[in-house]
Amino acid sequence: MKVDQYPSLLNSHPYLRQTLDLVGDKWVTVVIYVLSHGTKRHSELQREIGDVSQRMLTRTLRDLERNGLVQRNVYPAVPPMVEYSLTPLGETLIEPLRSLCQWSMEHYHEVEAARESGNSEMSQ
Repeated sequence: MKVDQYPSLLNSHPYLRQTLDLVGDKWVTVVIYVLSHGTKRHSELQREIGDVSQRMLTRTLRDLERNGLVQRNVYPAVPPMVEYSLTPLGETLIEPLRSLCQWSMEHYHEVEAARESGNSEMSQ
């Protein structure tokens, strides 16, 4: 049997790797979570997220906008007012990410226990 007869999962779907790279980013996950509660200004997002630099948040929002997950609305005011919200496509990520967060809350202690038992086995 040829090994390359069965393509890898990441190579079998042309966009799977890019999708996982996008939604697997910690800032993307947090931004989508915060925006799932409604439209926010940049400063509100930064305040609610907490430990994110202005540069990283701006870059994350631009990536999400470029990928059609976030809509950026600029209002003519002085200074300009900019708001961010999820697009209908971005809203489709709310439930999968919510499920992942729920799984992590339910199984965190099991993961920690596995890490601890793995660490103790490595040190022996």
